Amino acid sequence: MQDCIFCKLASGEIPTNKVYEDDTIFCFHDAEPQAPVHVLIIPKKHVASLDDVTAEDEKMLGHIMLKVQDIAKELGLDNGYRLVNNCGEDGFQTVKHLHFHLLGKRKMTWPPG
Repeated sequence: MQDCIFCKLASGEIPTNKVYEDDTIFCFHDAEPQAPVHVLIIPKKHVASLDDVTAEDEKMLGHIMLKVQDIAKELGLDNGYRLVNNCGEDGFQTVKHLHFHLLGKRKMTWPPG
């Protein structure tokens, strides 16, 4: 999608502090971190939110979930981490491109919101 900031980051049109990339996903440091480690994991395919995934996205979603543990290990999150997806307005999704926040290196609290 031409006006999507995450699509522009994943394509290299806008520079960012990349953590990981393969043919399916792109991971980069959040511009406004909420923890000592805060990265975003996005699919390169533009999907607006979890509400917009289809059966054809099953492999992509599985790939993201399997890569989370590799990315967490690479970032030194050996003592645990939190993976968050915000969906829709009430879920505080501010960028309409499916993304997962991976946060760590601090004790998380509950409830989160």
